[in-house]
Amino acid sequence: MFDATIAGSLPRPDWLAEPEKLKGGWKLQGAELREGQNRAAREWIKHQEDAGINTVTDGEVYRTHFVHTFLEGIEGIDQNVKTLMGIRDNRYNLEVPTVTGKLTRPKPIHLEDVKYIRSITKHPIKFTLPGPMTICDTIADAHYGNRADMAMAFAEILNEEAKELVAAGVDIIQFDEPAFNAFTDDVVAWGCDTLDRAIEGLGVKTAVHVCYGYGIQENIDWKNTLGDEWLQYDAIFPAMNKSNIDQVSLECASSHVPISLIKHLKDKELMIGCVAVTPDKVETQEEIVATIKEAMKYADKERILPCSNCGMTPISYDIALAKVNALGAGAELARKTL
Repeated sequence: MFDATIAGSLPRPDWLAEPEKLKGGWKLQGAELREGQNRAAREWIKHQEDAGINTVTDGEVYRTHFVHTFLEGIEGIDQNVKTLMGIRDNRYNLEVPTVTGKLTRPKPIHLEDVKYIRSITKHPIKFTLPGPMTICDTIADAHYGNRADMAMAFAEILNEEAKELVAAGVDIIQFDEPAFNAFTDDVVAWGCDTLDRAIEGLGVKTAVHVCYGYGIQENIDWKNTLGDEWLQYDAIFPAMNKSNIDQVSLECASSHVPISLIKHLKDKELMIGCVAVTPDKVETQEEIVATIKEAMKYADKERILPCSNCGMTPISYDIALAKVNALGAGAELARKTL
């Protein structure tokens, strides 16, 4: 009960990559880079085990970006054809690679990462992949003609990748879908369908991480316009509850998201965010227990999984480590007192 886990990324150490940047460049190359990534994964897994985190992750230390690193292994995308595109419903603009032909995956992308992770821990492993809708909001389309069709094509590719990762020993596959908050109508119309296609036939627990975005000023500015209560999940959680996904995340620490919205997810396990992506504050065990206790007003405790709000790449290594330790300790205190 109250099995703790991490939502996504953890900071890459400053000897491996530029710190506290979402797309910080590597400081090593070639074989040294691979060994450095393995070392960083090994250290973070050990940190999680020592902290009492039940389901561990590699912290995405093999990636410079949670979407674009995956896309580098996909054919049908021209990385040299850059298109200026509005991201998250035109919250900000970026020049992004362009889909110019049929999408294919010539070989596994993260299989070697998973094989190494599986070899160094006996804990259950969660591995994260970008969700189909978020991929389509991070790359331009000059081939499929609409996002729904391109998202389904990506869902099929993600399913192929996920099946190979499961065969290599992954226990939970999580898809990251921050774009769900920007396109609530599309979530209902086709977003959940693409998720269901991505998880088809995996045979393990599956999860989806949704969030309001962290790490860049544009996300901060957008959240400042949302008022005292953030209710976007009210529009998408009912549809997500009907999907085949097993677990859904919700950021609850230092957030304006009403925990009561989990009432829409009565059939899901709930990753309750108990530590926020804050660079200067570490939650206490008691604060984490209080968040769990609040969630218990709306969900059976057996369905509650204490978690981080989101990936913690934008904050310092030491603060993130302190938050991981606090999360594990808070979950243990909750098991003893709740």
